[in-house]
This record gives sequence, C-alpha cells and structure tokens, in this order.
Amino acid sequence: MNTRDGLAPAVRSILDAADGRAGRSEPVSVRPRSLPDAIAAAEADGRVPIIAELKPTSPTTEGERTDDPVELAEAMVEGGAAALSVLTEPTHFGGSPETLRRVRTAVGVPVLRKDFLLREEHLDVVEADVVLLIARFLDDLGTMLEAARSRGFQALVEVHTEAELEAALSAGADIVGVNNRDLAKLEVDLGTFDRVAGTIPAGKRESVTLIAESGVSTREDVSRMRNAGADALLVGSAIMDGDVRANTARLTGGSRK
Repeated sequence: MNTRDGLAPAVRSILDAADGRAGRSEPVSVRPRSLPDAIAAAEADGRVPIIAELKPTSPTTEGERTDDPVELAEAMVEGGAAALSVLTEPTHFGGSPETLRRVRTAVGVPVLRKDFLLREEHLDVVEADVVLLIARFLDDLGTMLEAARSRGFQALVEVHTEAELEAALSAGADIVGVNNRDLAKLEVDLGTFDRVAGTIPAGKRESVTLIAESGVSTREDVSRMRNAGADALLVGSAIMDGDVRANTARLTGGSRK
C-alpha cells in the first residue's frame, strides 16, 4: 500500500523521522491484555468504550502538557477509560517508550502503542498490549500484521479510505480503526467513519472490532460514531485539554464503578 503522495508536510516529516529510527535486534514477547474484552467490560459497566490517549503535543495542537504521564493515565482510568493509547513518537508528539512502560505498569487496562511503525524491528522497542499499524504506510500489511501477532501484540490497523479498509480486511485485521483526519490536509471530517465503516461486508462485521479515531470532542460526536457502528472511540485532544478525569468521564458517561 505504502503511498506518501499528497501527504501534509507535517506527516512527511513524521515519516522521515520514523524511517531513521532503529528498533532492537531481539523480538519482544508480550502477554497482552485483551482490548476487545476491555471494550465489552466497559459496555457491561454502562460506559461508552473510550480509548483515552496520552498525547503531550502534536502537529495539530498548541502547547504541551508536562504533567506526570502516570498520574494522567490513572485519572483517565478513574474517569472510565476502557483502554489507553500512549504516544511513543518523540520528535513530533513528545512521546517515549519509557512513558509507555511506566503507564502500562501503573494501570490494569490495555495500552496501545501509538507510533509510526514502518518495519518489523520497530515492533521490538517496547512491550504494549496493542500496536498501531497504519495501512497507508506499509508495503506489506499482512507481513507486518503477522509479525506483530507473532510477538503477542494485538494490532489496531488504521484506515482512512474504503480501499485501505478492504486491504486491512484482506490482510486479516480484526481490530480496525477508521481515522476521521485526512492525512493530506490534516482536516477532520466525522463523515469519514460513516462512509468507510459502512462498506464492511455484513459477513465480516461480527468478527471485527471497529474503532472511530480523531475528531470526537462532544457527547453528540460520541453518539454519532456509536450510531454509525463504532465499538469504541479513540480520543486524544478532547481529553488532554483540561481535567483529564472529568473529560474522560464526560465522554464515557460515568466514572469506573
């Protein structure tokens, strides 16, 4: 798939930095916490399944949060988050593998590693429960997906178009995220999820955990994505901007019981 034509300059810069990062020589071995089970548990508890994202900064936000990431993570879980997403990309998002290690040790929910993973060696930097694989940037999604699973990772395969969704399903993805943010202009359109998710064949839908990514900031947005078929929502800026516990609880519909 790997096409970088028409990308926003900020995204090209992120990919250039990722190209230059090395991984480790020895594969990691992970015993993951189940993301689908965590989503189901949130539902059973009466909460909207939210994957709350620790994002110190990004090319699409202003400023930087310097709070202790473990305290932020614990507050998100207290606010009802079903799982967490932790940025490990250092140059553009202020993340680090060490932050993920600390957070995963401190909480009991699944933790997604959010980064731009382009080669198998990039998987072997830090243990996580889930890794992000962006369909557009991988030459052989199927091989990368198998490499992640062989290490024990669950894989969230991110797509933005109908063609990318088809490629993800053909590769065997069973956790799929539809990103509402256009990587060309970095603009958000919540209609992207409606359009792309609606093309999943009926026979495939029950076997796929479907996650809406980017642009969700209000309860109305949450309802829209859920009504369009999202099993869970990945939310960053709307939670990180202010009181993370209160923001998480507002979107989940209530704190953890």
